[in-house]
Amino acid sequence: MNSLTAALLALVGAAALVPVCRLIALRVGCVATPKSDRWHQRPTPLLGGLAIAIPVLVGVIVTGDVSEHGTLVACAGLVALVGLLDDVLTLSPATKLVAQIALGSLFVFMGYRLHWVESLTLDSLLTLFWVVGITNAFNLLDNMDGLCAGIALIAGTAFLVGSVAQPVGGLYLPLLVGAVAGFLFYNLNPASIFMGDTGSLFLGMSLAGVSLESANAAASGERPLLAVVAAPVFILMIPILDTTLVTVSRLLSGRSASQGGRDHSSHRLVGIGLSERHAVAVLWGLAALAGVSGFYIRSLDAGSSALIASTLLLAMTVFAVYLMKVRVYEGRDLSLLMRNPRVTPLVVNLVYKRRVAEVLLDACLIPIAYYTAYRLRFEGPQLPPNFQYFLQSLPVVVASQIVALFALGAYRGIWQYFSLIDGVTFAKAAFAGTVLSELIVLYLYRFQSYSRTVFIIYAVLIFLLLCASRASFRLIDEFATRRRKLGDRVIVYGAGPGGSLAIRTVANLNAPYRVMGFVDDDPNRQRIRVQGYPVIGTFEKLRQLITNKQVDAVLVSTDTIDAHCLAEAEALAAQHGVRVLHLQVSIQHREESPLTPLDPPAPPAPGVH
Repeated sequence: MNSLTAALLALVGAAALVPVCRLIALRVGCVATPKSDRWHQRPTPLLGGLAIAIPVLVGVIVTGDVSEHGTLVACAGLVALVGLLDDVLTLSPATKLVAQIALGSLFVFMGYRLHWVESLTLDSLLTLFWVVGITNAFNLLDNMDGLCAGIALIAGTAFLVGSVAQPVGGLYLPLLVGAVAGFLFYNLNPASIFMGDTGSLFLGMSLAGVSLESANAAASGERPLLAVVAAPVFILMIPILDTTLVTVSRLLSGRSASQGGRDHSSHRLVGIGLSERHAVAVLWGLAALAGVSGFYIRSLDAGSSALIASTLLLAMTVFAVYLMKVRVYEGRDLSLLMRNPRVTPLVVNLVYKRRVAEVLLDACLIPIAYYTAYRLRFEGPQLPPNFQYFLQSLPVVVASQIVALFALGAYRGIWQYFSLIDGVTFAKAAFAGTVLSELIVLYLYRFQSYSRTVFIIYAVLIFLLLCASRASFRLIDEFATRRRKLGDRVIVYGAGPGGSLAIRTVANLNAPYRVMGFVDDDPNRQRIRVQGYPVIGTFEKLRQLITNKQVDAVLVSTDTIDAHCLAEAEALAAQHGVRVLHLQVSIQHREESPLTPLDPPAPPAPGVH
């Protein structure tokens, strides 16, 4: 039986078993009821994990592939049994952890290793930690419809594609991919069944075991250590990132790491305005990107692997930091951490010293840009002879660029409000840092064997990386705003400078507004885009939108609108139950008198009224 046939049979088998498992779950009362720390809103049957595990385990036994992958089959089957007991009887977290450690130890006993370090003792401990960690990561990831199954499908497919050149997992892997695909059809939002711990633990243990088989196969060949480490880590990046994010955020907020809650990456994405489906789709996309990167890293040299790995890791770190700022704990924020005795002063200082984090980020971006410049300038066999000059000048470039960034005020901005002026600042800093580096290299080494083209390429790359990193928060905010499916539909009247200010104001409000676009009386502004939103028509279009109740509110962004048009719009809106909002920005001069007993009220802040 080939891999494609195995996957198709498992898909059909799982799809046929899901209705049966759902019926059994309803009959025996194995149903997940809504709770305050859970996401779903209605009772949903469990036991969907059986529809995944049964086709895989039966398929492996029938095909006789169990003899070659007996350890993987045994550990996955046993952990599925533990998950089933938890779904039916509710086991304690400690009981499940003991079972996972025991099964992880079985992998180590049977000779499975990550082969990340030379020390067998340390590598064995890392392997045990990896198995338990990945198993729990998938268990934690099962927090939103289609998320865990979709990520498992992507990761399994990445391993399966990678096994074409180097067979891994035999028929177990295609059977697993097919079974997950068959189950996912029923688990997409709105899900009619959950996989439960039976499925999530089974998937975690299975993919952890497949990654160990892949590591054993890779150890037999000559590959860079970074490629051996990065490939499985990137393929399983999203479960690892989600588990790390949840653990760190819970510890910093004074909560138990094992306590459930709506603080996962998927919940945070919903918190910034995405729908459930869009949040899951974003994580699927990131998992696919990481999986493709992990696949290609296997076939690259050490330098290319390091470049891709460091860039992707930094991007994921920035994404995680953005998600960390999303408020998910009611009544808790960073100011409360200062009063929390369980958080050490060092951790609190690191949380508050954002500038330190920016400097550390730049200290990583600068070598990435400089090394990339060398690779672009010296391709193929030209790179090794020039690599020594890269290493020789790297400290000079890092120090010069950091000093230039600091001197020119690059560490004074706020990421969420990145603007064109900030881009100009980074352009000046990139230019100044490059020139300073060249002058120092000229003084120290007379610029012998160095290429001016490298520094030109470096200046462009570091400028782009600096702008991309700082603009990332604003880009994510705007992406979330545009994908927001809940809230009042708003049309902005006036697409001039006031319209741009209106868009920024709406994006920063807590009220869930969905901007549909602009209308403007100026015919020259038709069919253009302002802040990414289209100008969809003139006053006639506004009249049509209000009459057909296609908007919930009209936001007037300027006071230069024709008075007759504005009066007609307000009357028409009142007639059809559409609100008219006005953007108000005021600057008031406040004169204080020592004889005044009470301060006058503060002027209103810019906003929508």
